[in-house]
Amino acid sequence: MKKLGIIFLAILLIAFSAACSSKDADSGSKDKGSTDKDKKVELTFMMWGSEAHQEVYNKLIAKFNEKHPNIKVKMESVPFPDYQQKITVLAAGRELPDVGWVAERMVPQFMDNDLLDDVTSFKDDAEYNMDDFFPSTLELFEKDDKLLGIPFSTPPMVMFYNKDLFVKAGEKTPNEHVAAGTWNWEQFEKSAKAISSDGVYGANFFRDWNTWIALLSHTWGYGGDLFNKDQTEFTWNSPEGVESLKMLDRMMFKDSSHPKAGEQVSFESGKIGMFFDVYSYVSAARNVQDFEWDIAPLPEGPEGRYPMLGQAGYGLFKGSKHPEEAKELLKFFTSQEGITATSTFFVPPRESVLSSDEFVNQPNNPPVESIQRAVIDEMDNARLQAGHKNWQKIDNAIQFGFDELFGQLKKPEEILKGMEEKIDPLMK
Repeated sequence: MKKLGIIFLAILLIAFSAACSSKDADSGSKDKGSTDKDKKVELTFMMWGSEAHQEVYNKLIAKFNEKHPNIKVKMESVPFPDYQQKITVLAAGRELPDVGWVAERMVPQFMDNDLLDDVTSFKDDAEYNMDDFFPSTLELFEKDDKLLGIPFSTPPMVMFYNKDLFVKAGEKTPNEHVAAGTWNWEQFEKSAKAISSDGVYGANFFRDWNTWIALLSHTWGYGGDLFNKDQTEFTWNSPEGVESLKMLDRMMFKDSSHPKAGEQVSFESGKIGMFFDVYSYVSAARNVQDFEWDIAPLPEGPEGRYPMLGQAGYGLFKGSKHPEEAKELLKFFTSQEGITATSTFFVPPRESVLSSDEFVNQPNNPPVESIQRAVIDEMDNARLQAGHKNWQKIDNAIQFGFDELFGQLKKPEEILKGMEEKIDPLMK
């Protein structure tokens, strides 16, 4: 009897163990894989856009939820000046968003700090159609045969101009000069001076007083650059760089054809004749009703015309608790449907969308021929905005130099020499 009891107890233990194993196996099969459509998941998407941008993304996220009802997407907006630092702080605390916007100047630092996850597998998805992207728009995100992000905005810098001011002054417009083959930087200065009057300035290079990058197109047109090719030396301290700063100095303090630092005069006010910005600014210009405006290519220099190419993309940040779901969100944002939706504001990197009616024929857009001439035709000439892993420190040093220019404290040659002394050590 004692032996029978022991045998019976052993059978019970075996049966219990088998049941537990089966239960664990079932549980494991349910938890296995992070794409279980019944599993509730929350993702964070971070950006720096305006309320209008957020409205577009709210609609996109709603469409995404139709296909993925189990995935909740929380959108967070951080002001652009604070965005890069915010990401750095979140990375230190291991609280990065799942998906987020990244600007061209941020990418080198984010790559160097190993914050961006690999999305090379997108190339293997035939339905996604990676071949639809302009190859040049992907270069920023390529490293060691890996793809570490996807672009959504590739706007070249264009010139927004107030046609009414040119007509009033009896001057040819920039597009008329383009047609005549006379649209160069010398003519730009003459035109800016000619259309200036009391309270009206012929041109403005600055979106705000910390955004100096538009001046690089002038330097490029004369054969100079901000950095050397390997980005190990600051090369703006050159005859070409000096001439760029001298031009700005002349326009501000001699011709009075450019606002002085601190003056808050917007293009929309009608008091700026020519305004430099990437094409994405068109979303604001569409609201102008008090004057007629248009866009034109930037002026040409002796070495050619090289508009600055702004670029923004999406990064899939490392450390996501739900990487597969985050990839699905990123794929949707950068699909033809997603890129078409955001083309209301941004120059699309997909060829199919760039040539589409949805992009060209937005309400209150510039004329189709102007978009063709200033945006589409200039994509091959555009150069990517400079970036570096120490960009924030470099940018601060350059802004300090511009403060010296704005205050007429030093000459352009001295200012660029001071920039070089501060920046070269940062590039080693």
